[in-house]
Amino acid sequence: MASRTSTLKFFSLLISSFAIVQMAMAGDPDILTDFVVPPNGTVDGNFFTYTGFRVLVGGAPPTAFKVLKASLAEFPALNGQSVSDAVLQFPSGTTNPPHTHPRSAELLFLVQGSLQVGFVDTKNNLFTQTLQVGDLFVFPKGLVHFQYNADSKKPALAISAFGSANAGLVSIPSTLFTTGIDDNVLAISFKTDVATIQKLKAGLAPKP
Repeated sequence: MASRTSTLKFFSLLISSFAIVQMAMAGDPDILTDFVVPPNGTVDGNFFTYTGFRVLVGGAPPTAFKVLKASLAEFPALNGQSVSDAVLQFPSGTTNPPHTHPRSAELLFLVQGSLQVGFVDTKNNLFTQTLQVGDLFVFPKGLVHFQYNADSKKPALAISAFGSANAGLVSIPSTLFTTGIDDNVLAISFKTDVATIQKLKAGLAPKP
């Protein structure tokens, strides 16, 4: 009975989160039809339904930070609708590393646990907050931001709404250290040596 109550509570919070998505800044062009018909021309209720989040119900918690997305790539019905969603799962002590979404603001709703969040504006001002269950936090469009579950025992769960069907993601660590930027450029930029840069790159390299 407790499990059923927990599941119903989760879904009520999930449904509520969709209502706040209109607050996120839209970044997609307007369309001149109600919706964009898929290439195969088949449109019924299934086309407008996304079931990818069902794995959250009764599923085992992840051992590392995990994102489940409902964006244009996963849910084609979002094409032209200027909206997408993501569920962020944070085991204890995990982080969503600094990143940006170039095409949308992000409106995060904390469902479970606590999170330390923050972003840096174009004047290099850092804005941080510790969120509790039920809190909302907005990350302005295009600005570098992060989330961190500092709790050593409890997981955290958050739902993020975006004002674009394809908000985009630019991971700062991956962009700097896994894309082939010259070691000397990075060493000079970070005022360190090439050996340190190479260690950072090795730490971010895909594990075999």
